[in-house]
Amino acid sequence: MNIQWYPGHMTKAKRAMKEDMKLIDLIIELVDARVPLGSRNPDIDDLGAGKARMVLLNKSDLADEKINGQWVEYFINQGFQVVKVNCKTGDGLKQIGAAVQDACKEKIERDRRRGIQNRPIRAMVVGIPNVGKSTFINAFAKKACAKTGNKPGVTKGNQWIRLNKTLELLDTPGILWPKFEDQQVGLHLAFIGSINDEILNKEELALELIQLLSRNYPKALAERYQIEKPAAPLTAGESHLILKEIARVRACLLKGGELDTAKAAAIVLEDFRSGRLGRITLEQPCREGGELPKEDQG
Repeated sequence: MNIQWYPGHMTKAKRAMKEDMKLIDLIIELVDARVPLGSRNPDIDDLGAGKARMVLLNKSDLADEKINGQWVEYFINQGFQVVKVNCKTGDGLKQIGAAVQDACKEKIERDRRRGIQNRPIRAMVVGIPNVGKSTFINAFAKKACAKTGNKPGVTKGNQWIRLNKTLELLDTPGILWPKFEDQQVGLHLAFIGSINDEILNKEELALELIQLLSRNYPKALAERYQIEKPAAPLTAGESHLILKEIARVRACLLKGGELDTAKAAAIVLEDFRSGRLGRITLEQPCREGGELPKEDQG
């Protein structure tokens, strides 16, 4: 599959983000814990050069906990403050206040030397589509400040939210970058729902996911759908046979009793995105975007 998605509003959003960088002290970047590198927009590092940085590993409850810890260590070694969070349940949010203060301690000290006290930290919340920025802001503020949705592109413009006397947040739209040089990154983003599903062939996408899971988490498919554990590597034909078996098990049928593999594909993708296939991470630090080593396979 060749996946590219960069609608025109993202160019405008990137320009606005660049303009607003001079107003902020800190960048809070949300990433999807299942794809921590692939869900980072590389443009943010250029736009935010010189700013204090924080990474929130969101949806960490959906990711392999052992590998979550490896990613925390990875980002700390890159100079980021890091917090694992689940913005839907609020897990990890209590740690963010202290992490913000830590990330901005140089700025706070500069203000103190200049006689400026209690000036609020202004933080820009950034991330690619559908990583949970607005859900984070609403959970952190404990009120509905930002519009949310389970599809990419809900936030359309920048919005300031004053949380308290010490912290103000700037919500920004989710933006990607113009071209995925590595199509594996595009695939991973499609798996987690950061690419508009309407431009994707879901059946092809599900077949790619089945191949990946057969290599790294073969038990996930077997246990969820009560099918035989797939033996990797799968050929394209073998992946299609597994999808047909899932369609049979889940009674996905067309008129005349023919198996509805398109419906089965949608089930597989939704089961992965929701965590019903188990806690799965698609990338790990030692192989950026690569497969997991055998000892970590499910």
